[in-house]
Amino acid sequence: MTDYVEEQRNELEAIESIYPDSFTEMICYSCGLAVLSEEPTSFTITVTSDAGENGETVEATLKFTYVAEYPDEPPLWEIYSQENLEDGDLENILTLLKQQAEENLGMVMIFTLVTAVQEKLNEIVDAMKNRREEEKLRKEKEAEEAEKVKFQGTVVTIENFLAWKAKFELEMAEFRRKKQKEEEQAGKPRLTGKQLFERDHNLDTSDIQFLEDAGNNVEVDESLFQDIEDLDLDEDDPNFDPLDMDSDED
Repeated sequence: MTDYVEEQRNELEAIESIYPDSFTEMICYSCGLAVLSEEPTSFTITVTSDAGENGETVEATLKFTYVAEYPDEPPLWEIYSQENLEDGDLENILTLLKQQAEENLGMVMIFTLVTAVQEKLNEIVDAMKNRREEEKLRKEKEAEEAEKVKFQGTVVTIENFLAWKAKFELEMAEFRRKKQKEEEQAGKPRLTGKQLFERDHNLDTSDIQFLEDAGNNVEVDESLFQDIEDLDLDEDDPNFDPLDMDSDED
């Protein structure tokens, strides 16, 4: 017959030897122990992770309570307090404790459970470091993409060009409508085509500009013009008028 009381007493003595100084000093695996009660035996062990590269740590204080038939039955446990742990981390620790307890039934297991939690806390600190590095890389990538967009501008596609064109035409139509309304309200008369022509001085030089743009390569059909030598012109006649030629031919 198993003497559960004796096994529990022996394990508690071993734990007390690891955590002397009233069972609260942080020694060996960064753990501190404090006995809460003796009937049933209940105590806490504080487990702290190794420090990360920036000195950050996470911490969990575990409360264990012996049951009558421990170690053939697992002890009771709970997370008594914690620092820098998220809800998901706490759930993972409780799941880990359950798994380790099932694997170690029949043997004293407090030290094994604490060691497993210690390793889990170190993994959490490593995960925090990885998340921090991933976040840094993500921000750097976003900054690079934003810089590229700044210099590249918007890629023109058929779809966004047509959308821009439709918007532009609407804006211009609205602008003309407002301008016309303002002129009508001001009593300004609407200009005729001739007035527009006279008003736009660019039209005066439009033909010249056309010739310059053509590079003086305008072809002329000379057959359409009568040879000047064939014309009976008396230039010395003071009454000479070229328009009379047309009337004579008629």
